[in-house]
Amino acid sequence: MPLSEHEQRMLEQMERALYAEDPKFATALEGSGLRTYTRRRVYQAVAGFLVGIALLMAGMVAQQIWISVVGFLVMLGCAVLAVTGWRKAPRPGEQARAGGSAGPQQARQRRSVMDRIEQRWQRRRDEGR
Repeated sequence: MPLSEHEQRMLEQMERALYAEDPKFATALEGSGLRTYTRRRVYQAVAGFLVGIALLMAGMVAQQIWISVVGFLVMLGCAVLAVTGWRKAPRPGEQARAGGSAGPQQARQRRSVMDRIEQRWQRRRDEGR
């Protein structure tokens, strides 16, 4: 459920007060930890992928099919983790600003989309009466 304009203004006001009161705590909550976490997850997935390749090759050399299958599954799982982690990682230039608010143009576009959705909702609700 989207926030109303009044609720959005109140939230922004609380964020500004938090930054004014305790900027160190506010920047800790900003989301840089998410980028570090996703980067670490991608690195671990790449390392796991390499281990999977080693298992695949070891299984082929030892002529043990099950080791090769396990290596392939490890490679597949790590590839999925790396791709999903990479997609979720915020770009360096897109680091959350002031509590996660977007730039003015994005905020304007988001508001217009939300306004249209709210208008449609109101029309449907009014037509149902």
